[in-house]
Amino acid sequence: MADEAGLTPGAAGRIGVLGGGQLGRMLGLAGLPLGFSFLFLDPSADACAGSVGDLIQAGFSDPEAARKLAAAVDVATFDFENVPEATARAIQSTCPLYPAANALGAGQDRSAEKALLTRLGIQVPPYHEVSSRTDLLEGLDRLGYPAILKTRRLGYDGKGQALLRDPEDRERAWQKLGDSDLVLEAFIPFEAECSLVAVRGQDGEIRAWPLTRNVHSNGILKLSLPGVFDQALQSMATGKMSALMEHLDYTGVLTIEFFLVGGELLVNEFAPRVHNSGHWTIDGASCSQFENHVRAIAGLPLGGTGMTEHSLMFNWIGEMPDRRRALQISGLHWHDYAKSPRPGRKIGHATLTAPSLEDLQAKAVDLARIAGGEFPALLETIFD
Repeated sequence: MADEAGLTPGAAGRIGVLGGGQLGRMLGLAGLPLGFSFLFLDPSADACAGSVGDLIQAGFSDPEAARKLAAAVDVATFDFENVPEATARAIQSTCPLYPAANALGAGQDRSAEKALLTRLGIQVPPYHEVSSRTDLLEGLDRLGYPAILKTRRLGYDGKGQALLRDPEDRERAWQKLGDSDLVLEAFIPFEAECSLVAVRGQDGEIRAWPLTRNVHSNGILKLSLPGVFDQALQSMATGKMSALMEHLDYTGVLTIEFFLVGGELLVNEFAPRVHNSGHWTIDGASCSQFENHVRAIAGLPLGGTGMTEHSLMFNWIGEMPDRRRALQISGLHWHDYAKSPRPGRKIGHATLTAPSLEDLQAKAVDLARIAGGEFPALLETIFD
């Protein structure tokens, strides 16, 4: 029997996901206890989400595969933002798609994204569109050094960008990226990087998790610590999030990445999906970002977004530390994505939970020592 509102749990409540990576896998793990089944579309035959649902192995631009998915599910979503907008619109014409194709498209082009945010009165770092060497010279003359040259599309985890510290870097950056449409951004000497993960239901209700401090290395997220910013910053971030969500008539989880500069939040970028910096919500919040995304797209009531304990997430890139040693730490929650390891690949994460920040920091020191590498040094920056 169907719920009064929302999809029918069980066999008739099937959710399609464009993408079969770890985010899709965690969506499935969150949705299965609610009674939903999952169908994933991914180019890889061994996509890790395939262990929690059925899998269509096909490219994201394959129209027949898109039609097959749309015909087999009650609602569709995606686990990464580089799905072709045309594919999203084709699916949307057959079955509900959340977030909608317009939201997907809004976040696919860095220049268009910044223009949208600016129109909404949301501050972004100064930038300059680049399609020629002349544009690059003009942009550097206006923005100065250092600056960051980025591809307008398909960049993530530090890919598709180059740091220009001085004129000697200019030609190297152009040779690396000049065959793409580009945007030049002013380099921001930020005090902290942070992100806000929020969810909006089909009825327009918005709930946000605590603003989270993030530490990156080589463009890849390594640590996330929620709940360490004051209420003024939380309110500022939530206001920007609400403006964007309402403009897009958004349904589901949306993430905004910020630079904290002089008490102000500048938007680096937004992601129309569940996000790496929200993984701590699985073990440290009343309702995780994954469960709330499923609830939202299924038309169900949203869950709470408050912290249940203090949390810190460690991201495992390329390799994992000794699991047996790590699990000796109380309050450690281990997440293996069932992906084969290789350099630069996200293969799992761990979240530490503790009743106090002091207790959390002590546990984090132990885990950083076990993980080794750059974690001990990075840990010092996130608790300063």
